[in-house]
Amino acid sequence: MSPPDAEAGTARTAAVERTADRALVAAARHSAGRTAAVLGCTLGAAAAALAEPAVLGHTLDLLLRRAAPGPAWTLLCAAVIAAEVVLDAAAARLSGEVDGRSTARLRRLALAGLLRTAPHHAARHAPGETAARLTAHAAEAGKVPAAVAHAAAALLPPLGAVAALFLIDPWTALAFLAGVPFLVLLLRTFARDTHTSIARYQQVQLETAGRLTEALAGARTIAAAGTAERERARILAGLPELGSEGRRMWQVYGGTTARSAALMPLLLYAVLAVGGIRLSAGAIGVGELLAAVRYAGLAAGIGAVTGGLAAVVRGRSAARRTAALLALPVLGHGRARLPEGGPGTLELRGVRVVRGGATVLHDISLVIPGGATVAVVGRSGAGKTLFAAVAGRLTDPDAGRVLLDGVPLPDLTAEALRREVGYAFDRPVLLGDTLGGAIAFGAGPDPGPREVRAAARAAGADLFVRRLPHGYGTRLADAPMSGGEVQRLGLARAFAHAGRLLVLDDATSSLDTVTAREVERALAREIRPGTRIVVAHRLSSAVRADLVVWLEGGRVRATGPHAELWRHEPAYRAVFAAGAEQEGEPGTEPGAEPGMERGAEPGTEPGMERGAERDTDQDTEREAAR
Repeated sequence: MSPPDAEAGTARTAAVERTADRALVAAARHSAGRTAAVLGCTLGAAAAALAEPAVLGHTLDLLLRRAAPGPAWTLLCAAVIAAEVVLDAAAARLSGEVDGRSTARLRRLALAGLLRTAPHHAARHAPGETAARLTAHAAEAGKVPAAVAHAAAALLPPLGAVAALFLIDPWTALAFLAGVPFLVLLLRTFARDTHTSIARYQQVQLETAGRLTEALAGARTIAAAGTAERERARILAGLPELGSEGRRMWQVYGGTTARSAALMPLLLYAVLAVGGIRLSAGAIGVGELLAAVRYAGLAAGIGAVTGGLAAVVRGRSAARRTAALLALPVLGHGRARLPEGGPGTLELRGVRVVRGGATVLHDISLVIPGGATVAVVGRSGAGKTLFAAVAGRLTDPDAGRVLLDGVPLPDLTAEALRREVGYAFDRPVLLGDTLGGAIAFGAGPDPGPREVRAAARAAGADLFVRRLPHGYGTRLADAPMSGGEVQRLGLARAFAHAGRLLVLDDATSSLDTVTAREVERALAREIRPGTRIVVAHRLSSAVRADLVVWLEGGRVRATGPHAELWRHEPAYRAVFAAGAEQEGEPGTEPGAEPGMERGAEPGTEPGMERGAERDTDQDTEREAAR
């Protein structure tokens, strides 16, 4: 990694860490009352634990002096013991509530960040990784507020016990303090080693989840290729490292526990030895010696501190995984609205888009007239899909501006933007419970049943939907559909919510030629008038368009009517010839639309006799008129 890349990576890591800490603070504030109650209960239980040795020691001294303790003192002993038990139980119950609320808060924040970012930013993380960040890691991070309260309370018994030792006898306290540097070293080593192993363990978990999700999405391909065993090995390839890091975590924890188990008796023996000498000298009594030994045990209670510290370290590491979703750039919105009755004029001014350090769209400036249908054509990799994404603000350009009816898209409210700018994609994802609900799904008021059916008819979906047992009420999970049928429903959804700008990103690629042309005609006649941007691979889409934007290498090579570009630009004709060769359509001439008969002129309908309508200009005009 080059120094600039390394610096950028370090900056991103620091930003994610800051975001994670802010998210944890926000989660703690969300349950501030319950978190404070957890801290209060744990501190109260710790205070009771601290009081117990002194109370029991004094009671023992009274018994040894054959002075029976009074009822008040007996009640105090019982109250201290009961308080410790009850407060511990209350803290455990409240901790569960805080964990649940904090986890829910973190998940909502992360999900909101994920949905507010541009799609290409969300795609940085594989679906399996994203799911793991929102589930397991968010749950682990949600434990941090309560864990911090427990860890803070866990410090009270050791610190209070040392203070109590000084009050009982300074020499016993000094004997214990001789071993404190070793305890501090244990805690420091434990925190450092645990953080490293937990971070790597969680990263391997994410990678495994990502590979599993990929395999599930491609289950049919894997079955057809007979590579199930190979995929199983690929998915589980991280298990050895996962096991190694897991064992390392337990080794760190076990090693710390073992060393503390060896150190604690030594400290207790030192306090007991010094206390015995002080007892024989008459400086302290038997009850005070008992209290000193109990306080030494509390002061050496590194187990509770280590456990709380481990929970905080695990939670913070998990929070950083979840916070990676919070750190994604957000597509902000303004407060402007579009002018009423605007024609949908789209203007790009010096638009430049960079991906992975390379410029993909180079300083594009053009004006698309309102109400026009524009075909965006070009070879694969020319930047057509990115152009479509910028045009409707699925992403923002790195430089330049995009305006709709004179209003910059970032200045629009989210509601105004999505109500007036619609999309249809080549691989739509259907959302909703039923087919009718999937078509109605979108911003603004839901279209009624009549509008849903009209949109489905325009997209060529009404016939196959009505053939289903429950028609538009058929559940999505119960409707077996081909890729073309899914694409028709995606088009119907876009048509049902058509605003002044509609972007079709290769949205008819899975349709046969006849159906695609029927959809194009319906788009011109039956859908709300407005500006259309069509990412085109079929020649018919370019023929029917009012204007063609020809992209090459991320630049606008030419704009104009299809007929002029076809007549004067051999390279333009070659774009469609390359498309026909890639699709492998039989019986197509170079430059002819896939599905046309050999010898037919560009722009003619399939089935025309050879020699008919030879003039391309007349042909194009006839197609556009239709």
